[in-house]
Amino acid sequence: MSIQDDIAEQHSYLLRFARLQLRNDAWAEDAVSETMLAALSKPQSFGNRSQLKTWLVGILKHKVIDCLRQRQREVCIDIDSASDGNEELDALVFKTDGHFQSPPADWGNPEQDLNSTQFFAVMDICVEKLPAVQGRVFLMREWLELSSDDICKELKLTQTNLYVQLHRSRSRLRECLEIHWFGQKKLAIN
Repeated sequence: MSIQDDIAEQHSYLLRFARLQLRNDAWAEDAVSETMLAALSKPQSFGNRSQLKTWLVGILKHKVIDCLRQRQREVCIDIDSASDGNEELDALVFKTDGHFQSPPADWGNPEQDLNSTQFFAVMDICVEKLPAVQGRVFLMREWLELSSDDICKELKLTQTNLYVQLHRSRSRLRECLEIHWFGQKKLAIN
């Protein structure tokens, strides 16, 4: 299989990532197309120093950031931070003093699991299960490594709301990973 075929196989994954960030199918398609063109124009820069998917996501991150900057005035998101339905989840997970109702499960050796391709597949599924705003905020902060100020400006959030959304997304990811990776039920990944 050639590098062109390997790159083409990653199209759907890259498109999901771009759609989650850009919330616009046309922009996402453009960003992925630009990513694939950049990768195909200089395949020698890959050099097998990382996984192909990691290299492509690295290129896509820059394309997404460029797109967000170019279309900053066109992005319009209505975020109702007051009632997003997460109060019930918070009440189940946390005590009134902010501590966990029950301590998190033992995650074993997370560093070893980070090297697992299956772990990242489960992580992707857990991220996709997040509510749209939480998923976007989490990926902008943790994967695109945007600053809090940039995220707040882009999504028209206050710093406080940003931290609430990040906290909720991380809590949901922790819960999903405890169930589907660290717990007894492992997701079947094709």
